[in-house]
Amino acid sequence: METLCDPFGRQIRYLRISVTDRCNLRCLYCLPEGGVRWLPREEILRFEEILEVVRVGASLGLTRVRLTGGEPLVREGLVDFVQMLRAIPQLADLSLTTNGMFLARYATALARAGLTRVNISLDTLKPERFHAITRFGAIEDVQAGIDAALDAGLHPVKLNVVVMRGINDDEIVELGRLAFDRPLHVRFIELMPIGEYFSRERLVPSEEILARLSALGRLQPTETPMGCGPARAYAWPGARGSVGIIGAVTQAFCAQCNRLRLTATGQLRPCLDDESAVDLLPALRPVVDHERLAQLIRDAVAAKPEQHTMARREAGRPRLCMAGVGG
Repeated sequence: METLCDPFGRQIRYLRISVTDRCNLRCLYCLPEGGVRWLPREEILRFEEILEVVRVGASLGLTRVRLTGGEPLVREGLVDFVQMLRAIPQLADLSLTTNGMFLARYATALARAGLTRVNISLDTLKPERFHAITRFGAIEDVQAGIDAALDAGLHPVKLNVVVMRGINDDEIVELGRLAFDRPLHVRFIELMPIGEYFSRERLVPSEEILARLSALGRLQPTETPMGCGPARAYAWPGARGSVGIIGAVTQAFCAQCNRLRLTATGQLRPCLDDESAVDLLPALRPVVDHERLAQLIRDAVAAKPEQHTMARREAGRPRLCMAGVGG
């Protein structure tokens, strides 16, 4: 099997796929309150087209796939699509990032279809604050989704917390406490300079997050739960889960980056933070050209930058919001 290697010696094995631009929430740091214009259906890749991208990518060395959005569970037929992907023998890991609102409904079916694990967004434990951050959501739905994911065996269940000063940073300790009694892996993520909501004042550096978590006891470095993600993982002695710190701004993980991102419209982005992309549509429509598709994937890998620009943007003007092209 071919190995995809970028100009800086990193082996590229991970593909994030945005299966839809649509979302049922309007989180403060992701979408404007009035939402955005959703793309026409004909501009969104069909599942069969995405499947061909993954098949070719797998033949080149991709072994891990994550489904994102928007919110992937708003797209009809996702469970059947998971089953299609699971049939690709080279895939060692098939995961999903979700806001959790519909997860209680689909967790069992997703597990039976072959989904390996889930990441669930949970920025607060307070119902009124949850509604304020998401603008539409009810925390009870997410809590039911977490329970369903654990019951379905979608391990490890990771909870993604975007930390915002003055919004939810007072809950860092309580959110971390979730990792004590249940096999949950709580990942604290620095607010990224994306969209109009970002400000330097709202950014809580990863070292400050880690210091606050130490109020629960001495944290010990541990192995990152399955997924080879960017989090630095820690655990308390006797805890059933762990916590992770993703310092995308202050402690970039670019040197270990092994991923590409496919947008819902067929743009393959070498860097999750960069809007430059290789257009796969000419190799997918009107008919699939497997050789051309393989070369375009190689082109995207060859164009992968050494590092993202978040740290520089943190001090200046944030980039436009990426809502609708992946999460």
